[in-house]
Amino acid sequence: MTKIKNFFKVFGPGVITGAADDDPSGIATYTQTGAKFGYGQLWTVIVMLPLMTAIQEACARIGAVNGHGLAAVIKDNYSKKVLYAAVLLVVVANTINIGADIGAIAAAAQLLIHINFVILTLGFTALILILEIFTTYRVYSRILKWLALALLAYPITVFMVHQPWATIFSATFLPHVELNFEFFFIITGILGTTISPYMFFWQTSQEVEEEKAQHLTSRYGKPTIGAKFIRNLRIDNFVGMVLSEIATWSIIVVAATVLHQNGITNVTSAADAAKALEPLVQTFPNAGFLSKLIFAVGIIGLGLLGIPILSGSAAYALSEAFNMKQGLNLKLKKAHGFYGVITIATLIGLMINFIGIDPIKALVFTAVFNGVAAVPLIFLIASIARNKKIMGEYRSGWLSNTVVWITFLVMLASAIAMFYTLAKG
Repeated sequence: MTKIKNFFKVFGPGVITGAADDDPSGIATYTQTGAKFGYGQLWTVIVMLPLMTAIQEACARIGAVNGHGLAAVIKDNYSKKVLYAAVLLVVVANTINIGADIGAIAAAAQLLIHINFVILTLGFTALILILEIFTTYRVYSRILKWLALALLAYPITVFMVHQPWATIFSATFLPHVELNFEFFFIITGILGTTISPYMFFWQTSQEVEEEKAQHLTSRYGKPTIGAKFIRNLRIDNFVGMVLSEIATWSIIVVAATVLHQNGITNVTSAADAAKALEPLVQTFPNAGFLSKLIFAVGIIGLGLLGIPILSGSAAYALSEAFNMKQGLNLKLKKAHGFYGVITIATLIGLMINFIGIDPIKALVFTAVFNGVAAVPLIFLIASIARNKKIMGEYRSGWLSNTVVWITFLVMLASAIAMFYTLAKG
């Protein structure tokens, strides 16, 4: 029993980051690819697992070794131009993502209650800001993690529906590529919603918070960690990424089987996306409503969990860049600038919902934007993680270094292919 307790104590920033990765943007993008291309893009899950594991492990290690978030490390070792460019990328990407997630939460809520979309977006925004500013994130996340269990509906549905398992396993391990804009647009979205800029900054900063909680930071600011801490960090990170990709695989399979095979190839609303879960409750008289309920609870729970991470990672980046106190466990009076960034980013995200973009389409567009924005950030992370001056004995080994650079090349190739096929019409 003691060994089991010690094993679960290892879980922290990696598992939380992995859970947050399947946010509303992720669910919408994975559902869209399953509906549009069937099992055709299922192989991306196998490709993404080592890539996201490597890049998130590098980010976690950077934070753990230096005792500072990613923006602070960039600030200490690179020019202001590089710092400001990196911070701008994550702030813009996160703000757009916040807006899309707020819209998705409101659209999901409308499946259950008939209240005006504007009122719902305003209400959820106010709720998020109140909880984020006036409660600690640990308390807030504990509540919402239970709502995130709604994600289990997808793996359960996979085994409740008759599946063409030979086709699924073949599609999982054998890449299928179509040379057109739509295919590469969605591929870039899948990569972008899985390997996202906000995750880089968030996990780096959360490793620092973890060290503070364990009293591992010395009076000179340099953490006192050893091989055991790094080993636990890697276990935590790996488990989080595996759980995230199991959810991703399940969502694509369910959407392909339930939607694509029944002629629904374009997910244009929250109601369309919710239909993927109807087989889970089809024996009940109100199957349609129950599937909407499960979908809505998942989207709302993950959205409320993810938005503080999005605004928080933007706030960490800006606060570190401009020497402001930061931390979601600090009170408002001790971190005005930090919570000011959170408030402004969330309110700008709210306003994005009033420019006439459909919430579900906005989620997919956000994923694609993240996929493009991640490219230069991965280049920077790869350079930092292998730098002996910055990382000392914990700099990237040949395996980590190789996989992180492969991640950069894959993300770059996907973005270039998307823009190339767009230019070719």
